[in-house]
Amino acid sequence: MKLYSKISLVLLALAASVAAQAQNTVSPYSKFGYGLLDNNATAAQMQMGGVGYAMSSGRQINVMNPASYAAADSLTFLFDMGLDFTNLKSSEFGADGQKIKDSQFGGGLNYITMQVPLGKRMGASFGLLPYSSVGYSFGSEIKNGLNARQGQGGLNQLYLGLAGRVFKGFSVGFNVSYLFGNIVNDVTIATNTGSQSLFEQVMEVRDYRFQFGAQYKFNVNADNRVGLGVVYSPAKTLLGNARVIKYDIDADTKPDTVGFAKLRHNAELAASYGGGISWEWQRKLLVEADFTYQPWSKVKSMKMENFETTRFADSYRMGLGASITPKERGGFFQRVSYRLGGFYNRDYTMVGDNHVKEYGVGFGFGLPAYGQKTVVNLGFEYRHRAATDKRLLQENYFNIRLGINFNQLWFFQNKIQ
Repeated sequence: MKLYSKISLVLLALAASVAAQAQNTVSPYSKFGYGLLDNNATAAQMQMGGVGYAMSSGRQINVMNPASYAAADSLTFLFDMGLDFTNLKSSEFGADGQKIKDSQFGGGLNYITMQVPLGKRMGASFGLLPYSSVGYSFGSEIKNGLNARQGQGGLNQLYLGLAGRVFKGFSVGFNVSYLFGNIVNDVTIATNTGSQSLFEQVMEVRDYRFQFGAQYKFNVNADNRVGLGVVYSPAKTLLGNARVIKYDIDADTKPDTVGFAKLRHNAELAASYGGGISWEWQRKLLVEADFTYQPWSKVKSMKMENFETTRFADSYRMGLGASITPKERGGFFQRVSYRLGGFYNRDYTMVGDNHVKEYGVGFGFGLPAYGQKTVVNLGFEYRHRAATDKRLLQENYFNIRLGINFNQLWFFQNKIQ
């Protein structure tokens, strides 16, 4: 493939990913804060419970820890894209005590990442990742009328990362991201007299974000290898603005901006601390455990007229996963990677005095393409989310995750004999 064709492919992929970042969330819990946060795990990593802080490979991109880019093969270009398909089944008890059930579908493009080598000791990665997603629609009765709420949007990260190997087994790296996106929350009030008013809150974010990582791997003996990984993202105040616009739907009047505020010093992101440990046996079996902590209780939440303020809580996530590839150069089923994992997460938002908690299990397969190094990662996942101690809305997700990991020799030069 000629150089200009390769560059065109990369630019086209990025453009398509920007255009395809459509809302794929269908959870009322995404109404709070910045929506549902993403941990930036690839399709393969989600099959293992979303772990990856200690993981590094020359055949797989790992954005969870930028230090992993140093493991890039000196001749290989990697391209990884992921798609999600979701069926959400939710249930709650209405005011009359009757159980209300609902089923919705969502999905779309989740991420696009690329990785290139920069010599034998360095690597780089770039692409588009989700930071948060918002998507919900529900209504309720109020005194003398109805109240309908809906929201959409989210925040995205256009990132560039670099990593280098400091000495054998030890590497460091960083990601710098352009954080952008709009979050729209609408409240429509319809009275019994026939009047309707729409209050629309729009948060526009245009900012940057940093992530730093380090990894260390060492051989215990000829068959066993241990890996350690840590990541850190500093807390920061957001740049951008928020406004609330009132529309009198039945009146012939212009929209009225009833609230406006700069995000700086009013809306913040929490710091993030993560660590993981992995064990690899004979280049066949990989087991990893990760832990993430984010002190959200220390940051400010946006306050806007006619919209309640989200209460933040310290969040933490634990993940455990395993992958086994029976034989790298055997038959098809011997070269398939079989993966299994699970996680538990306490969310950063609260519903009243209730913490939002989530757990899930997943499994999947890394299916090698015939005659190539490209791998199709097909995974299945179950998730349960609810607010406790007082059980409110309960959500059960059934997800299909598809990832395509292209592995191409782009930098090989033929020698003239």
